Amino acid sequence: MNAPRSRADLFWSFTWLALQGFGGVLAVVQRELVEKKRWLSREQFIEDWAVAQIMPGPNVVNLSMMIGDRHFGLSGALAALAGMLVLPLGVVLVLAALFATVADHELAQRALRGMGAVAAGLIIATGIKLIAALRSNVMGPAACALLALASFVAIALLRWPLGAVLLVIGGAGCAWAWHRLGATPTPPGPLAHGAPHPAALTDADSGQKP
Repeated sequence: MNAPRSRADLFWSFTWLALQGFGGVLAVVQRELVEKKRWLSREQFIEDWAVAQIMPGPNVVNLSMMIGDRHFGLSGALAALAGMLVLPLGVVLVLAALFATVADHELAQRALRGMGAVAAGLIIATGIKLIAALRSNVMGPAACALLALASFVAIALLRWPLGAVLLVIGGAGCAWAWHRLGATPTPPGPLAHGAPHPAALTDADSGQKP
């Protein structure tokens, strides 16, 4: 795995990422951070993205600050945040002003509907690419698939609010992962420093090694 070279690297990397984030931002984030820069493995990306989703604020902004803080502390988090906001904010304001002049045009509305379908396709494709990383998840593939299905049913069919999904289904996932981690046997570690090796012990009565 690689790491950001500097705070400036964080700033420009997240600036470029944010400028590409039209609609299907998840696909862009996964490609830039996992496939191109290799700052995260697929497993790390899934875990960090899950944490970013339950935090207040935009997911990708939360993720950028987590990565910046991990490598350079508070200054790294601020550099990543600035990269996500400074230049992209200017671009968004200009595009919003331009779009306001054509927002009521039928062709513009059709174009937006088409872009929505493209964004949905990007998100689905990214999800499929990340499925393989769940094989090493502590909960096991079956539990991961069941939780994903339950989340889909709760949001798409039952119309649960996000808070309820996180509390009920997310809580169940956390509880199951906790149980699995507790049930996983810990491999024996090395002998404690200063402890005698069993082969060096002698029988107190016979004076022979056991």
